[in-house]
Order: sequence, then C-alpha cells, then structure tokens
Amino acid sequence: MSSGPYTYVTLTMQPDAAPRLAIAFHTPGLRVSAGLLFNNVRPYLEICSRDANVHISTTGAGPVTDADVSTAREIFAAAARYLADCERLHTEQSAESAQSAAG
Repeated sequence: MSSGPYTYVTLTMQPDAAPRLAIAFHTPGLRVSAGLLFNNVRPYLEICSRDANVHISTTGAGPVTDADVSTAREIFAAAARYLADCERLHTEQSAESAQSAAG
C-alpha cells in the first residue's frame, strides 16, 4: 500500500513548552543542496520541496564548533544509511518485479 507524494509540515505549540516543528518529505520533487554562506565562513545544508524548506547551519550562526562537526557527521552517517537502504530495497523490489513479470 502506498500513497501519493506529499510534504507534511506540523507546528505544535503548547503552554510552557518550546514550539515543535516537524517536516516530512515524501515527494519526488525533493531538492538537496549545500554550500557556504557569508563569504565562505558558514556552511549550510538545505532540503526543499515545493511546499517546505529546511535550512541547517552552524550553531548560533557563529564559528564552526566541535558540536557542529559532530552534528554534520551524524547527518552524513544518517544519509549514508538512507542511501544504503534505498539501494538495497530498490534492488530487491526490482528483482521481485522481474520475477512477477516472468512468472
């Protein structure tokens, strides 16, 4: 079972709590970019759909800290896992489709 593409954005605000923003991208129109801002002193990562943009940069918009490097490594590791899972599932699903067509 699958649904069509969508981008889902939720903002939750409760008394005495910090606001919480959640964004879910399930769309073929996803764009990902990275670069440097402000005369090459601040890196950024951006993930966009036609409905929402997520922009990630360094802590407090200041110099790159050890924590920023650690966060970037976590993003990289998560993206590598996502890629590996996509490749594995694509291969498995392609094989299943080929078997169904031949069967």
